[in-house]
Amino acid sequence: MASSPSEQVAAALREFAGRIDIFDPLPGAHVAEVRVGDQTVPLRAPVVRALAEALRAYQDPRDRGTCDHCGGPRLDDNFVCADCGRSSGVFGRLLQERASRFEAPAELPD
Repeated sequence: MASSPSEQVAAALREFAGRIDIFDPLPGAHVAEVRVGDQTVPLRAPVVRALAEALRAYQDPRDRGTCDHCGGPRLDDNFVCADCGRSSGVFGRLLQERASRFEAPAELPD
């Protein structure tokens, strides 16, 4: 089992290449090499294309778009921008409207 971060990355690249190479079994020249730490992972053309496509298609699950006000990319779970502090989007506006109408309940007697 791979233990260091570089070993984990190299192992993941080899596994990815193996999943792609299975569909293109004809031997071909390696067109790229990825060096991870002291390891080199050779990649054939179909794997390079698949890796490039996978990297372009990846979207971080924390990405909630950009702020409507400042364009910043850091919206939290409540669609509040970490850069300007304002609510963003329809859901953010809805939360802001609801919060502005909130009235604290009367205090309970002792």
